[in-house]
Amino acid sequence: MKSLSPEFQAHLDSGTTTLCSCWKLTRRDGVVFGFTDHDEDLTFNSVTFEGVAGMNASAIESSVGLSVDNLDVAGALTSDSLTEDDLISGRFDDAEVEIWRVNWSDVSQRVLMRKGNLGEVARGRSAFRAEIRGLAHKLNQPIGRIYQFTCDAALGDNRCNFDLSNAAYTAIATVTKVADNRLIEVAGLEQFTSDWFARGLAVATTGANQNLTFELRGHVNDGAYAILEFWQPAPNEFEVGDQLNVAAGCDKSFTTCRSKFSNGLNFRGFPLMPGNDFVTSYPRRGDGHSGGSLQ
Repeated sequence: MKSLSPEFQAHLDSGTTTLCSCWKLTRRDGVVFGFTDHDEDLTFNSVTFEGVAGMNASAIESSVGLSVDNLDVAGALTSDSLTEDDLISGRFDDAEVEIWRVNWSDVSQRVLMRKGNLGEVARGRSAFRAEIRGLAHKLNQPIGRIYQFTCDAALGDNRCNFDLSNAAYTAIATVTKVADNRLIEVAGLEQFTSDWFARGLAVATTGANQNLTFELRGHVNDGAYAILEFWQPAPNEFEVGDQLNVAAGCDKSFTTCRSKFSNGLNFRGFPLMPGNDFVTSYPRRGDGHSGGSLQ
């Protein structure tokens, strides 16, 4: 049940209202944006909600229990702070969303309707449509560890404890040739063997893709130069001279952890867990070994 101020309740009971919707988006990097379907900017809680032409929302689908509430927000790409490049590059993925119902003639009269996270975003040439998921969607996310052969830590995080700043595992690559947005030729990695950076990360430090992180599918050392392949194409064109910080990759196996990184003590998988053959085996009489049938 929503708690309304007496003034806001009186406004709603008057029969003639001046209401609008406001959306506050907080990206994972902490940057905050505000948008409203009103035709003028509104400000409250130290956030300016930009009046964006064409912004509208569907009805909120709510249900009893733990089902995920959701709605869609559609709008034109007319805001300087909400660009197509940012949407394509994933800067708004899983952003925290607050939806307010506000009396635009007196913004002190308002109520928080929903909180959630930004889900799937569909983009067109001049407009976008974004799904907003209720807080219950977090219950669908895996929490805790998985009993598996491979490591479930991210290379270099506080569970892995590996220092990626070591020059043997991190390097600066400079783009020398661009095949397409998934395949680039770079200088600066000639001393590393092929696949050293496969499954690693590359962070663009200059150019149109600056500050974006890319997962590396492949790394080939051709002697005079190296070739990097991304799993997903970059949202913007790379240019000759662009630079990237490239970190070594890990296939999450115990062998790689021990031999490539000398970090076996921090391995976060279970390399000695029984396999399918052990699980499906059964005892047999006579030779003391499992498997086969009773004789």
